[in-house]
Amino acid sequence: MDSASPSASTPLTDELVERVRLDGPLRFDAFMEAVLYDPRRGFYATGGRAGARAGDFLTSPEVGPLFGAVVARAIDHWWVEAGSPERFTVVEPGAGPGTLAAAVRLASPVCTDRLQWVLVERTAAQRARHVERLGASSDPDSHRPTSGVHLVSVASLPDAFPADVVLANELLDNLPVRVAQRTTTGWSEVWVGVEGSGLVEELQPLPTNDPDSLMLDRLVPDASAGQRVPLQHEARSWLRWALGAVGNRGRVVVLDYADTTASMARRGPEAWMRTYASHGRGAGPLEACGTQDLTCDVAIDQLAEVRPPDAEVTQAEFLGSHGIDELVEQGRQMWVERAHIGDLAAVRARSRVREAEALVDLAGLGAHRALEWWPVDPADPGAD
Repeated sequence: MDSASPSASTPLTDELVERVRLDGPLRFDAFMEAVLYDPRRGFYATGGRAGARAGDFLTSPEVGPLFGAVVARAIDHWWVEAGSPERFTVVEPGAGPGTLAAAVRLASPVCTDRLQWVLVERTAAQRARHVERLGASSDPDSHRPTSGVHLVSVASLPDAFPADVVLANELLDNLPVRVAQRTTTGWSEVWVGVEGSGLVEELQPLPTNDPDSLMLDRLVPDASAGQRVPLQHEARSWLRWALGAVGNRGRVVVLDYADTTASMARRGPEAWMRTYASHGRGAGPLEACGTQDLTCDVAIDQLAEVRPPDAEVTQAEFLGSHGIDELVEQGRQMWVERAHIGDLAAVRARSRVREAEALVDLAGLGAHRALEWWPVDPADPGAD
């Protein structure tokens, strides 16, 4: 994050400049909301998406179907743990084009005929793809098919919507964040102002008794002047919603870039806040508004202010615990048996080795954190 010079202009930049001139500086979360989700010019409204070829960034489901096959095994495990109910609802917020749901369906989990998969996606163009490409219904209360995964696509869900699993893959890093900077006198907050015809950063002091100041004093007690950290109010609100949706019986699973607040302070904002466009790193966060993705690592300890996760492992460990090695070995065997045929099944089997290497690479996707909040035992005296 660099405030040395005004940002370069795009149509959305020009709109934001006028907005600031009329209404005053924008807090950083409001700026991030606009550049990602403005309904006309935001990144996701204008075609920004994941994808191996035409996309701007690559997520685990886009590597290939293996990730979804492992998730399908995890869902079967959770379904059995829940007592193999007649209806098992998985909610996927931030579902994007629906790649993960499609891969899970392709993997044919044991609970297929019991599984309702709800894709939650605020972007209308992506929801249209769910209906056209996946045959998803737009009504959560629609009659489920007699067989197969019941796919539902919605823009949002009510607070009380019941779920057995809430599964968020690389969602929380795209939720708007506020940004705080330590100064010689305490904590200040980064706002977005105007200089000339461009956007620039402005610092506004936070009172020492402000809840955010007090939280940061606890989480980063040795912060040095100039160090910056995210303030993830929206991620915490999302976790409260997710925990409410699963109640005592279900689980919340988050797969994402994640770290602690103190570690992020030491690493610097260039490391924990990133932009992406066309599979490469983009310009600064205030640059090219609406034409690049803007992401922020998830602060695990800030989520723990809501409720500490029951499990925290790398994505590589999570996938390993749900049988990725077994699936890769099955793929090797299938390739040996069907290589002389060279059909689609053989090609998919062969690709599992390459996909697994990418998914468990600790220098890449494998280093993502898998955070889980498990069902609460009502008999546990420490349960909420």
